Amino acid sequence: MSRLRSLFDNFTVLLIVVIAVASFFPVYGEGAVIFEAVTSFAVALLFFMHGAKLSRQAIIAGAMHWRLHVLVFGFTFVLFPAIGWALKPVLEPLLGADLYMGVLYLCVLPGTVQSAIAFTSLARGNVPAAVCSASASSLIGIVVTPLLLSILLHANDTGRSTVDAIVHIAVQLLLPFLAGHLLRPWIGQWIERHRSTLARVDQSSILLVVYTAFSASVIGGLWQAVPPLALISLTLVCCFLLALLLFVTTTISRSLGFSKEDEITAVFCGSKKSMATGVPMAHMLFAGASIGPLLLPLMIFHQIQLMVCAVLAQRYARRDNAADVGAAFAK
Repeated sequence: MSRLRSLFDNFTVLLIVVIAVASFFPVYGEGAVIFEAVTSFAVALLFFMHGAKLSRQAIIAGAMHWRLHVLVFGFTFVLFPAIGWALKPVLEPLLGADLYMGVLYLCVLPGTVQSAIAFTSLARGNVPAAVCSASASSLIGIVVTPLLLSILLHANDTGRSTVDAIVHIAVQLLLPFLAGHLLRPWIGQWIERHRSTLARVDQSSILLVVYTAFSASVIGGLWQAVPPLALISLTLVCCFLLALLLFVTTTISRSLGFSKEDEITAVFCGSKKSMATGVPMAHMLFAGASIGPLLLPLMIFHQIQLMVCAVLAQRYARRDNAADVGAAFAK
């Protein structure tokens, strides 16, 4: 548990450092063009490795539990976006149009893969189902996320048509993912042996995208447009969203009669949002200077969900097999 927390804490610190560097030393001109090219390669590499890590046996083992997967997809792509859309009359005046669009973007993203599986495993949940559900969510999100965003905005405010966005994202993310998965029989063992090293490559890719994106936003006047009070309000909104989703996913899972192991999977796969997918996708969906405010809700929510879910997973893991899982919230 301490190693897991240490990894997340280190990544949080690195994110803050990258944002600070981009704020004081943004890249522009020819440097920005070079960083864009390097970022595109890093994103493709990131999804290639995600595909290579995914075990086909785990997919088959988890795919049979269709009721659980439908529930998780409902939380991720129906309930979460509906909440974000319904809160517009409150959130847009509170946060401003750009940050609200960032919250809406957060709500339509797929769930996490690695951390959802890690927390499910730590909490003694249904790991094969978590692998299948989280991986499928990530792939489905390549098509569903830009489609949902376009529907909820009632227009193509992302700067490109929905079809173009889906095609662009599929080429940049889905093709490398499929290539990595198809090559797994030959490179799978090497991937497993170097999993810890490749995790750093994952994080480095995300940090590179964040630096490139925030550089463009800082040049476009990000910090003049987002005052400190708005950041505090945004943090409180993210805390509220996570608390609401954790409560709803737990309550609905229990009411449908799922086992404790399946409930854990639904909670951790249905309440989390993916930075690994969200940051590269935002880089493709949104134009230069607008991307910074749109990424802030995702980055804040991401750190909160890691800290809260780490504590929740530890408490789930301490449960007695015959105890009510509600003790995970009551202790």
